[in-house]
Amino acid sequence: MLHNRLSLIAAATCCLAFTTATFAQKAPEKPMSGKDITADAGNSDPDTSGPANLSPAINKKAIDKAIRTVADWQLINAKGKFNQDWTYAPLYLGLLAASDATGDKKYHDAVLADAQRYEWKLWNSRPLHADDEAIGQSYEKLYLEKKDPARIADTRATFDRLVDYRDGLDKDLWWWCDALFMAPTGLVKMSVITGDHKYIDAMDREWSLTQKHLYDPKQKLFYRDATYFGKHEANGENIYWTRGNGWVLAGTANVLKTLPKNDPLRPKYEALFKDMAARIAQLQQPDGLWKPSLLDPTHYPLPEVSGSAFFAYGLVWGVNNGILDRKTYGPVIEKAWAGMLQHVYADGRLGCIQPIGAAPGAFTETSSYVYGVGAFLMTGEEMKHYASH
Repeated sequence: MLHNRLSLIAAATCCLAFTTATFAQKAPEKPMSGKDITADAGNSDPDTSGPANLSPAINKKAIDKAIRTVADWQLINAKGKFNQDWTYAPLYLGLLAASDATGDKKYHDAVLADAQRYEWKLWNSRPLHADDEAIGQSYEKLYLEKKDPARIADTRATFDRLVDYRDGLDKDLWWWCDALFMAPTGLVKMSVITGDHKYIDAMDREWSLTQKHLYDPKQKLFYRDATYFGKHEANGENIYWTRGNGWVLAGTANVLKTLPKNDPLRPKYEALFKDMAARIAQLQQPDGLWKPSLLDPTHYPLPEVSGSAFFAYGLVWGVNNGILDRKTYGPVIEKAWAGMLQHVYADGRLGCIQPIGAAPGAFTETSSYVYGVGAFLMTGEEMKHYASH
């Protein structure tokens, strides 16, 4: 398994016109600098508003309130910052989910306004880089509402190039595990939209390589990338990053969510999903969340909400869709949801989200980033389905 490869969403509004006017601004002509991306994705500013005191009750009213509290804060705080980077891709999916869950179109319309501002394009400065393809998933979802080919033209063209890609011997195309959230579901959805299985085939080709080289079948966890082979945490354990594995579990859930029920590849992805879900449930901490490092939780003082949210999303989706047993996983899911609510401030800020990175690290209680908010909102939609069962 461990081959030695080199790793290298604006104030809340009630109509589209106002949302568009609020968010519309000149789209960047090229990807922003890393510094600018980080600044626009979130911050660790202090928050003196106190706890939100949201109810962890598993009912639609309580869950709806939690979704709106967090989504409304993020809309206000992301005003003028929306962009095409991977950091915003989960937020776009989360905002679309928030509209689906609450029936409030303002979250959906904010995403639509920016997709139009981007002219439905991806950033393509890095050839076939999964991070740059991540927002294609929201374009595809919006395409299914109005089947204008322009909405998916650039994403389709990019995926066509990926279909023709041939892997080199020294480095996988998806050499970091985060990529398994960013690109695969978009490819599967493109197959569903076009009726051409070649996109699923390409997805499986690249996924298989990444899984072969980064997945530890004994631990049932993924290394973030090959640079972490042989590295250890303070307690001597291998480094299995919570958010990295969160990307994978949520990405696997999304692939299964999109993959046709009769596709011959389905058992393969269900098996991986079940194995990871079982292991992740074992590693849940008493507060219902997961620390930044899965096998060295005591080394890090705070729980990590983005990875925890991706885990919770994957698990609750699995239960809602009959892949995971509710009796077994229900307590895990409900503890995780209650745990995340403890990190929502009265103004709606969702804290304890590790900044952009590639490994476990320290952060503050008020640290808030858009990808973690997106994961929370995706979880919220699934929690409403869970509450209705």
